[in-house]
Amino acid sequence: MRSFIFNILFYFLTAVFAIACVILSFFPTRKPIMLGLAAYTKTMIWLMKVVAGIDVRVSGHERLPTKGPYIIAPKHQSYGDGFVMFSQFFDLSFVTGDHLEKFMTLKRILRKAGAVVVDSCGGSDARDSLQKRAAIVQKEGRKLLIYPEGHLSRIGTHHRYRKGVYFMYEDFGCPVVPVATNLGQRWNQNDWTKHRGVAHVEFLEPIEPGLNKDEFMKELETRIETRSLELLDLGNLGALNPEDIGKLSENNVAREKRIEREAEENIQ
Repeated sequence: MRSFIFNILFYFLTAVFAIACVILSFFPTRKPIMLGLAAYTKTMIWLMKVVAGIDVRVSGHERLPTKGPYIIAPKHQSYGDGFVMFSQFFDLSFVTGDHLEKFMTLKRILRKAGAVVVDSCGGSDARDSLQKRAAIVQKEGRKLLIYPEGHLSRIGTHHRYRKGVYFMYEDFGCPVVPVATNLGQRWNQNDWTKHRGVAHVEFLEPIEPGLNKDEFMKELETRIETRSLELLDLGNLGALNPEDIGKLSENNVAREKRIEREAEENIQ
């Protein structure tokens, strides 16, 4: 019953806030729409706790850089991940695929909010677009959120980490803050059923500039995946299937895209 009530409220309030954000997008500055998004995400966090019984606990704020722009690279297990990240920062920019722009309402909101929208199919064109648009965010001194797996991962599993986060790290010379979580135990991907319990989200030590691609990608994945597995609550499994712990998840579509990207990189 908790899941049913939460989902009904989630979809209803999402529609209400979407309309409100479209209206706010007509203001000349970005601040009104960012306030609208902040109100939306904080409302969702409140619903998660009060209605769904998901107690989100965020730690590690003392590890965040105190000045200058930086990149936030979290584990992505749940639709709730974005709500948690946005509830912790104001004027946060984020990287998202262009598949969302097929909805005109979302397209306007994303553009006004300053999102970095890239080609979901990947490849060199997506990389160039990512670098150009993210450069604007860096110039403005804002924080940038990117999910390095590029996919929602079933709780306990992981996808191959994409290199877009490295190219930003290299170009901008700014720290990357890995983020670990077990939120998927309580709200796995976009599942209808929610599971009561504590969900941890933890900011880890920043990866400072200076590593090469292989070193950086290995360090980022190791930190995120190791700590995310440590955060798993084996006393209250929720959506977690213990047999999934540590598995690499790659569906046919993702596999084909990876092969295409690797072939293109080899040609170049």
